[in-house]
Amino acid sequence: MSNFEFEDILNMQYPNPEIEKDFPDKILRAAQFAPFAALTGYDEAVIETARLTDSKLELDEYTKEELNRKLNFLKDNLDDLPETSITYFVPDNKKTGGKYVTKKGYIKKIREFESDVVFDDDTEVLIDDILYIESDLFVEIE
Repeated sequence: MSNFEFEDILNMQYPNPEIEKDFPDKILRAAQFAPFAALTGYDEAVIETARLTDSKLELDEYTKEELNRKLNFLKDNLDDLPETSITYFVPDNKKTGGKYVTKKGYIKKIREFESDVVFDDDTEVLIDDILYIESDLFVEIE
């Protein structure tokens, strides 16, 4: 179709001019066609779904044994106030998965019953969530 077929009606006046009196201002008339947020919260849900999380890695027996050896060594040398860096998994509160974070500081205690490590700022790290442990003291055992 081309515009030539409708040229006879293109410039015709609207047949019911009373309706146009109800909208004296063209901006008010246009406002009735403005978009609205029919799906409140949809944008936030899309962003949350797109947010990436990591899966918790399963450690092999060799790595678990090495971590256990390092934790025991740290426990025996807590009096030396070893500065330690621990990389561990933090589960996400809103979806499956989480992220790995690294905490660097001084270990106050290692609690076997609670199965966690407590830093001097009272940060608690579950032993089962630990991926890496690094400390200058490990030079002695390597």
